[in-house]
Amino acid sequence: MVRAGLSTTAGTSRVAQRILGVDPGLTRCGFAVVEMSPNRTGTSVHVEVFGTSSQKDLAERILAIQRAAENLLDAHAPDVVAIERVFSSNNGPTVIATAQASGVVIAAAAARGIPVAWHTPSEVKAAVTDDGRADKDAVARMVQRILKLPSLPKPVDATDAYAVAICHAWRSGVGAAVNMTAGTRTHQGARTALQRAAETRRADLTPAQRAWAEAEKRAARR
Repeated sequence: MVRAGLSTTAGTSRVAQRILGVDPGLTRCGFAVVEMSPNRTGTSVHVEVFGTSSQKDLAERILAIQRAAENLLDAHAPDVVAIERVFSSNNGPTVIATAQASGVVIAAAAARGIPVAWHTPSEVKAAVTDDGRADKDAVARMVQRILKLPSLPKPVDATDAYAVAICHAWRSGVGAAVNMTAGTRTHQGARTALQRAAETRRADLTPAQRAWAEAEKRAARR
């Protein structure tokens, strides 16, 4: 499914990019579809928080999340899926539930040939607010401002899904000359499809362009 006027290659710079941001969870899974432009503005296309009951069988809950993700992917055909990953947590069951929800979303995207990227909560906060320790209210206010929403996004799962989509757009180079996803890692440290694509594009750069890309990376880290 190809939409006229939009890039179908995730991470391509200087074009609009449609991103499905996901705040994974079994009880509540936030989904937000946004279109991000080169001028660092964006538009909300769709947002929802899909919930499952803890009273239901685990297999049924996981299947429900998978089907919800599949429906959104088919309906909105994003260029890329961006998922918030848990970097660390003292709550084992929460980590497991998050991983289970993430896994079925990743599988649904992979089945459709849609690239997937992961961003930690601190990366998301830093990208959206310039502060990796920003609180939920600060993130919500910036999401509202960036997407020009009529009110603050609610609940927090929707806010986080919006934020991870925005984070990916800015880190992946929408409106820039270089894809910056090389800093993104999976849970196992493996390269994502986006990173491999970025490396291929990097091989085609001139020495001057590569030097500029390295300068941009150093500036971003600072």
